Amino acid sequence: MASTPVLELRNVSKVYFTENVETHALTNINLSIHKGDYVSISGPSGCGKSTLLSLMGLLDDITEGIYKIEGVDTQSLDADTLAELRNLHIGFIFQSFNLIDELSVFDNVALPLIYREQPLSYADIETRVNRALSQVEIEHRANHKPNQLSGGQQQRVAIARALAGEPSILLVDEPTGNLDSKNGDAVMAILESLNQQGTTICMVTHDPRYAGYAKRHIKLLDGAVLQSNDSVIKASREMA
Repeated sequence: MASTPVLELRNVSKVYFTENVETHALTNINLSIHKGDYVSISGPSGCGKSTLLSLMGLLDDITEGIYKIEGVDTQSLDADTLAELRNLHIGFIFQSFNLIDELSVFDNVALPLIYREQPLSYADIETRVNRALSQVEIEHRANHKPNQLSGGQQQRVAIARALAGEPSILLVDEPTGNLDSKNGDAVMAILESLNQQGTTICMVTHDPRYAGYAKRHIKLLDGAVLQSNDSVIKASREMA
């Protein structure tokens, strides 16, 4: 029996409307991501990669279709409920890190946990933060400020922040975009290790070499799926 997908999009489209123009950013996207998957989404600039990640991250609304996360249909939910789902189930990693320079590394990682709908105790927050920092081998920098760290170290902190919430899935947008090749390779090695430990990852990247780290590959062109190896994955899952 097939497991419920962590994330599922069925016939999803996204259209941006202006006074005189309709821009079809995504058309008829079908995608299911299961626990333990590592999916890469690639394609040329402007093909819809970041738009798709925004929809999956509940940062933007779909125009048509169905989007479910952990079996919950998001279509009729209000903004507060969507924000709660996002906080509970989705960890974001961006190329720009998005850390707050005035806060310590520890407090940056702890910040999303403080705004949980059901509050966590300080002891629980501390445990989660320390565990996440240890996972990315940056715990020795817990009391530093982001501007005291290298780019590679800042991205490790950003990954720890995403992990601390114990999300259902990590959504990763060009994680090496602001890094040199050495630090980029190190970040990709961390993501690979996390996936081997069971973390579910969906990553947007323009770099074919980094896309190769993933187990499943989806290529977009002009807002539609040009190529996908989902059929191979589905067949192997059904045989298991």
